[in-house]
Amino acid sequence: MDVIIVGGGIVGLSSAYALAERGADVTLFERGSLGMESTARSAGGIRSQFETPVNVDLSLASKEVWNSFEERFGVDIAYRKTGYLFLARSHETAEAFRETVAMQRERGATSEFLDPDEARERCQGLVADRFVGATYDPDDGFADPNLAVQGYAGAARELDVDIRTGTAVTDILVEDGTVVGVETDNGTHQSAFVVNAAGAAARRIASMAGLDLPVYPRRRQVAVVQPTQPVPETDPLTIDLERGSYFRPERDGDAIVGGHFGDRDPDVDPSRYDDSMEMEWAATAVEHATDYATYFDSESRIKRGWAGLYAVTPDNHPVIEELAPGFVVAAGFSGHGFQHAPATGQLVAELVFEGEPKLVDVSALTARRFERGEQIVESNVV
Repeated sequence: MDVIIVGGGIVGLSSAYALAERGADVTLFERGSLGMESTARSAGGIRSQFETPVNVDLSLASKEVWNSFEERFGVDIAYRKTGYLFLARSHETAEAFRETVAMQRERGATSEFLDPDEARERCQGLVADRFVGATYDPDDGFADPNLAVQGYAGAARELDVDIRTGTAVTDILVEDGTVVGVETDNGTHQSAFVVNAAGAAARRIASMAGLDLPVYPRRRQVAVVQPTQPVPETDPLTIDLERGSYFRPERDGDAIVGGHFGDRDPDVDPSRYDDSMEMEWAATAVEHATDYATYFDSESRIKRGWAGLYAVTPDNHPVIEELAPGFVVAAGFSGHGFQHAPATGQLVAELVFEGEPKLVDVSALTARRFERGEQIVESNVV
């Protein structure tokens, strides 16, 4: 069976590998270089602490791969399990945390609810009196997305996946309502299925097939900061959820600091956005971190940073389905594409070979939910 994948990020590569493993003849088209769009600009988080069951299930299924990645693919992705620490400033948020921990644990996660003092035991520099509760999962952590791309790409090539970088898809071929291939800037290619794993460009790719896919490119920034006090490498990725701020340890006592601040969040053109960090934003990000972690103050030095794109849907959940005959979509992860890529690749292979996903129940992740008003909002996002 011939399958074409549009997009050479981590989701596209995971899908290519899973399809080829089941015997598909896979060609992957990437307009630039592998993993150099949203994947390369990711903070690399891997967690089970989500608010909705489907996201928890995607995480747990993906962790089975992340936990054995070096054994499976021969690449050490620098996976550091220092945990995720979500912080609540209000009692309302803390109560919601209690409910989500119960749901997460019921599905197999190892998360727990903490009081502020217990939270400070996990993060030495936490200003605990800013908060009324927290959640923590020691099995969460972060990895190097670029190394993961190398692992998947190498394994896919070993299974004879034809990876064509520097090749843009310019049109989707449709005959009698069925997608039958793609037009690229280097020729026409027929296939039984086309997989749209184009991330922030997924809506544009879907429109080539006459389909409206509610996936919107939104710009997000990250700063690498030298704190006044070094951040221990054992600290978790720490999130002040209600203020949209986070930090995690980087190498040599540095920290990665990020967050989205303010209400303005316009769509951007994936092929023409500024991928550099704005110093004004970085100063705001450090100011937010200073409020709840003693590592940071006005003397902390902003060393460098970058910007990337989230592929966002109205409810912060992806679309994973055969949107039209022959056209499979795996996009709109709203910042969670890296961590959910292993499960997503397997789901894409199931959709192609069996006509339905089985690894995880993703029946709610249809684009039609937005037309029906059945959004499943995920609040545990920054």
